[in-house]
Order: sequence, then C-alpha cells, then structure tokens
Amino acid sequence: MSLQETRLSNEQLSPPDNWYRNAVEVAELGTFEWNMLTDNFGYTKQMAACFGLTGKENISRIEFTNAVIPEDHWVREEAHNIAFKTGKLAYDARVAWPDKSIHWLRFNGQVFFDEQHKPIRMLGTALDITEQRREESRQKQEIEEGTRFITRLNQELHKSEEKFLRMIEEVQDYAILLLDIDGTILNWNRGAEKIKGYHESEIIGKNFRIFYSRDDQEQKLPEKLINLAKSEGRAMHEGYRIRKDGSRFWGSIVITALHNKAGEVISFSKVTRDLSDKKLAEDKLKRYTEELEIRNKELEQFAYVASHDLQEPLRKIQVFTGLLKKNLDDPEQAEKFFEKITNAAQRMSDLIESILKYSRVSPSAMEIRPVDLNNILLMVKSDLEFVIEEKHAVIEYSDLPGIDAIESQIHQLFLNLLTNSLKFADKPPVITIQSSILKGEEINAEFPLVAELEYTEIIFKDNGIGFEPEEAAKIFNIFMRLNGQRFAGSGIGLALCKRIVENHHGFIKASGEPGIGATFYIYLPLKANAN
Repeated sequence: MSLQETRLSNEQLSPPDNWYRNAVEVAELGTFEWNMLTDNFGYTKQMAACFGLTGKENISRIEFTNAVIPEDHWVREEAHNIAFKTGKLAYDARVAWPDKSIHWLRFNGQVFFDEQHKPIRMLGTALDITEQRREESRQKQEIEEGTRFITRLNQELHKSEEKFLRMIEEVQDYAILLLDIDGTILNWNRGAEKIKGYHESEIIGKNFRIFYSRDDQEQKLPEKLINLAKSEGRAMHEGYRIRKDGSRFWGSIVITALHNKAGEVISFSKVTRDLSDKKLAEDKLKRYTEELEIRNKELEQFAYVASHDLQEPLRKIQVFTGLLKKNLDDPEQAEKFFEKITNAAQRMSDLIESILKYSRVSPSAMEIRPVDLNNILLMVKSDLEFVIEEKHAVIEYSDLPGIDAIESQIHQLFLNLLTNSLKFADKPPVITIQSSILKGEEINAEFPLVAELEYTEIIFKDNGIGFEPEEAAKIFNIFMRLNGQRFAGSGIGLALCKRIVENHHGFIKASGEPGIGATFYIYLPLKANAN
C-alpha cells in the first residue's frame, strides 16, 4: 500500500477560536498526526519549518524520518518503542536541514491504542531547541572554564598564596570559597558577597550548609557533596540556594578537593554561579509546554462535542421532520412533532452558545489589575439575591485577599461556583468560603505552579448532593453533567471555572461525597508578575 500524506490546515488542528492556534504559533511548535492503520501522516507548516522544509509540499513521513541524523536514529527508535508500550512519546534528536545545517528538535506526543492495546494513532509536537542546546553548551563551557580557572589557582597556591588570594578576590561573576575539611568557610571573594549577600565578616567561620534549604540540610546534601568531592576529587550540582535575605537563587556549583604533597585532602574550593535567569527560562518553557498539553486535551473535548453532543439534537430534528411529513394531516401529531423539533433546535442553540461562551474566556494582559475578592463576592451575592432567599441559603466567609486578575473573569468564577452549590442541593444550602496564603512549593497541584511564588488558596464548601470521588477529575470537562436527569443545565459552568483559573496561571480541583457535599479548591497567584 502506498503512503498517503496530507497537509493539515490550521482549522483541522485548532478549535473554533484563536487561542489554541495563537498558543502553538507563539511557542513555534510543529504538530503532526500519524494514522498507523492507514499510514496517513499529517503535519502543519511549523512542523515542516522545524525540519527546514518551509515551502515544500506533500512531505512524506519517510522524509521526516530520514532527516534525523544517523547517529540519533537509535534515540528515535527507542523512544517510539517506549511510546508503543506506555502511550507517551518524548525524546530529543538532531535533524539535518537541506542546507546541511544541524538542528536539535524536541518531540513530545501521545499514542492511542485499540481495545487490544495495539497502537493505532499518534499525535505529537516538534519544537526547535537548537538555541537552548547552544546555551546549555555555552553554560557548560563557562562552568568548565571556571573549574579550569580554579585548578590553575590551586596550582598557584603552592607558589604564592598571597597572589592566589588576590586573584580570586577580584572575581565577581563567581562565588569562590575556600572550605576546610568539614565545610567551614575559610575564605570569601567579592563574587560570593555579590551572589550570596553576606559580608565576609558575617560568614567566615560558618559552615557552608547555611546556603542550603532546610530540606537539603535534612537530607544532608552538603555533606554528600563534600564526601563526593573527597572521594572523587570533584562534585558538581545544580539547585536552589538561599541568600542572606532568605530569597532563593538557582546555583550551579563545583566543589574541588585540594591535596597536600602526600595526596591527602586538606581543604576544598567551591565555585558557585547564579543561573537563575536560565532556570526561569527553562521553567517558563516547561510550564508553557504543560499548558499546551492541557489545551490539547480541551481540543479533544471540542472534537467530542462536535461528534456527539451537537449531532444528537440534529438527529432528533431529522427524525421528527420525517415523522412530521407523514403526519401533516393529523394536527395533534403534527403539533407534537413541531414541539419536539423546536426543543431539539433550542438544545442545539444552547450548546452552540455554550461553546462560544467557553471559547471567549481567554487571558488578556490588558485587563489585569488589582481586584478585591471581597467586593467580587458581594457583587455575586447581589446577583444571586433572589435564588439565595428562595433556597434559604446561608453563605459564610472569612476575609478574602486582593489579587492581580481579570475582574470580569473572577466575577464569572465566583458566580459559577456559588450557582453550582445553590443548584445541586436537596436541602437549604450552607456554603462556606475560606482563604489562606501559600507558597507554590506547598501546594500539591497537577497544574504547574511556581515554587517560590505566593498563591491564595480559596475553598468553596457546600452541603449539597455531592458526587462520587472518582468523578472529581471529570467534573471540569466541558458539557460534563453528573446529574443531568435531575438538574437542568448545559454542563459548561465548571469547565468555565477551570478555564478562568488556568488563564490566571492557577489551579482548581474538587472533592466530593454523595449526600455530604462538594468542596472546590482554587489556587490563584497574588501578583500578575507571578506568571
């Protein structure tokens, strides 16, 4: 059977709105789809651009595969073998462009299986990380140069200790320390003072453990590094370190053992470089990639809606239209079928309106400003005043913080959550709202949060009908209605909540128990520059 390749348009790969397409274009991600049953291979323009094939039409899957340089074929094959077992594709490989230049690409994807766990379809992305690789190579070279610099200084130590001390004193881009055999700081250069924040008089005589977090100290990371340098001659590590003011920075360190003429370890040199900017860039790219994965899942939900939810009322209209034609002479039957057609058309209209409403909820930096959550809650209570009175609901809440946010979207978030608690109740609702401030590292979230930033945790708890614990993950899916037979609605409310929270680089989750109630946990960054 001959291969058949298709060029996927933006419309085929994107939902009905622009957010997904914009996100993919901004990230410069190439996307592809491989149907393993038919061997059809679809790709976007950016996918071709990642391989240097811009402008070329009808590129075959084999051409893409052959572009991978021979030395990296084994990496691709091993990654595909793993993907065919686990469903997850992830690897980096080099490709040769037509102009003979070599580029690094990062591939991520998802494999789908049939009921016999046979792989039948692969969706994936390709991202050009050539510049990132070059930057990593440059950073590695700088570290190696710094290490070679220290080695030369160690050699000079035996000739002139005074000359050695003066040389390292002038280095400001690196924190250079001299440690005794136990890790006590003996010497300290200007670079160390600049990076770590301590004056020499404050730090000499203290153990270098002071630069490590409490967790690292409890796990004895400083001692492990010293012991590694003692046994291997050198120890290297990257991780967060603590400055004098308590702030953290991402440090790359090299500890080198210094020996006497008998070959015995007598002290250590420690070189640290602040790589916080590099770490922030990597974390931002990681968060962006994870957010795109979430958007991909939402795209799958849109496809489900198009193929199932929207077609159901359409099928009803077709069926009842046929029955109406056969019963035009029977006014009673005709009226019944007219009513059913009208109801089905209204259901389709409601679904389309819900999709449009969902797609319009997008982040906009121009609208972000300080928002008092107490005022938002008061406005929402006013909006729901008649429902609250009718249901004899009680809403209890403590003082809520102010955050940087899109006010209209936060209003919609609170409105949907309170409406949800008021609707799904079989007795007078009691709703409690609490908040607290947490660091990102204290929050166990599936969505990527920034460890050192502050978030507000807002908890909405009710005494309603609740839901089964295993439904917690599905409750935020678009058009998911756990109680569709008992309560009216389109199933869009909680999906909008999730979309709004993620627009603000936050996270929302839920827990529930049938007959007891539901609890929603929302985490939002306090400051807009937390993104």
